[in-house]
Amino acid sequence: MPIDNPAYDKAFEYLENGHADSSFYYFNAAKQVFLEQGDSLHVAKCLINMAITQQERGDYFGSQETALQAVPFLDEKKPEHHTLLSMNFNVLGLATDDLNDYSRAVIFYELAIKYSDDPQNTLIYKNNLANSYLYNKNYKEAQKIYSNIIGGTHKSPIEYARVLSNLARVKWMQDSSYVAIHDFLISLKIRGKEHDLWGQNSSLAHITDYYEKQNPDSALIYAKRRYLISKKIKSPDDQIRALKKLIKLSPSDSSKYYFEIYNALNDSIQKTRLAAKNQFTMIRYEVEKNKADNLSLQKDNAEKAYNISRQRIWIGAVSMLCVVLVVGGTLWYKKRKERLQLEAQNRIKANQLNISRKIHDVVANGLYRVMTEIENREDIDRDGILDRLEMMYEKSRDISYETEETKPQKQDYHSQIAELLKSFVTENRKVIIAGNDAEQWMRIHADIKEQIHHILQELMVNMRKHSQATNVVIRFDWDTDVLRIYYSDNGIGMPKSRAIGNGLTSIGNRIASLNGQINFVNQAEKGLKVEISIPIL
Repeated sequence: MPIDNPAYDKAFEYLENGHADSSFYYFNAAKQVFLEQGDSLHVAKCLINMAITQQERGDYFGSQETALQAVPFLDEKKPEHHTLLSMNFNVLGLATDDLNDYSRAVIFYELAIKYSDDPQNTLIYKNNLANSYLYNKNYKEAQKIYSNIIGGTHKSPIEYARVLSNLARVKWMQDSSYVAIHDFLISLKIRGKEHDLWGQNSSLAHITDYYEKQNPDSALIYAKRRYLISKKIKSPDDQIRALKKLIKLSPSDSSKYYFEIYNALNDSIQKTRLAAKNQFTMIRYEVEKNKADNLSLQKDNAEKAYNISRQRIWIGAVSMLCVVLVVGGTLWYKKRKERLQLEAQNRIKANQLNISRKIHDVVANGLYRVMTEIENREDIDRDGILDRLEMMYEKSRDISYETEETKPQKQDYHSQIAELLKSFVTENRKVIIAGNDAEQWMRIHADIKEQIHHILQELMVNMRKHSQATNVVIRFDWDTDVLRIYYSDNGIGMPKSRAIGNGLTSIGNRIASLNGQINFVNQAEKGLKVEISIPIL
């Protein structure tokens, strides 16, 4: 029986009317209802639609993140999930293409094709796959795919025109003497007849490129037509690309005019995309906040009911207390003695644990980081290494004397973080850092920054030891009162068979001590994602 979820119906209403922001909000709200009801299929539908909206609005990283969240809710063994799997992998491919990571986009498109059970969708996914090969300059593979699928497009003039134009384009890119204009013009004519404005935009782009060197006057004419079409379809990216051609091909006076439009539009796009990213984040925040407020209200009501019951039994409790005091008095001394002994033992254990953790953080991880730098750098800074070893020696002496004093840092904190993370870069491993803002770090208390430093160091050491990753991304997102740290790599993931080690346990303990939260999003042999949120006020 379908779950009654009005937010889900509203989301599609707004989507059909072109209100992407509102549809995103209601899909997110509907997702919470489906989660509570255990309807994984509809949870995935909500997430996929949200990811598509983010990709279309230019929030490419956000789109990837949302689409990846949908994967655990889909089961490849269930045929009814295949259509959603193919849609989800296709949007992952589009967002990854937009980030110029064409090799990874190819993987996503191949998965989309694998799970597609609709011939028309399969043609679209194969065309997208060929585009990725084309963008990555693998022209032979792209041409092979275009040639293979063009025969299956006879039922759809729009798809035939798309593949025909792309096939002519890839042939021309391999051989500049190839006369591609005939197929380009046929494709443009079909798209005009079908009122396919997006397709006309693509054909005009191909024709402009074709004429640019051999016939600049014709190229200018088609560039102007493309600019007008791109305005009709309200595509800022295509307007930018058309304006670049107009600046290059136009006389000096006109070129200056187009350049001014280009600058204004480019600034507007950047602001719009940043606003979209922040808006989607805030929508999720508001939904989570409302959920938390409802839970808080339920808790308050439960506490009121508890207080009423407590008052009713208070008189009886006082009577019983007298009896308890008489009986308990005889046992008090013995219990007190046992408690004091237990507290003493716990203090000894806590002290041992504290010293062990300090040795792990200061000496073990410090030495591991030095070893990493020595292993991966040919030009070793001998004096710098000796200085750091001497610093670790002094800190280890401080630990032995139980001192809590720390020496002032010579570097700004954001520089320390950058140096820490980049020390794990090797010839075969990239480390990408985003959001490491010096001004934002100034808001953070020194004790919190010290804990964050150890958390990041532990994550990177764990990555190097176990993940076999070649790409690592660490992104810092700053809200008014919360710092969110997103870690992801493309390693082997964290197999369920492997027990949680001391390092990851230490990370969890540190985050808990900061009243923060950590979430491991693990896909065996597909990488690891870690999401950390820490209050900063």
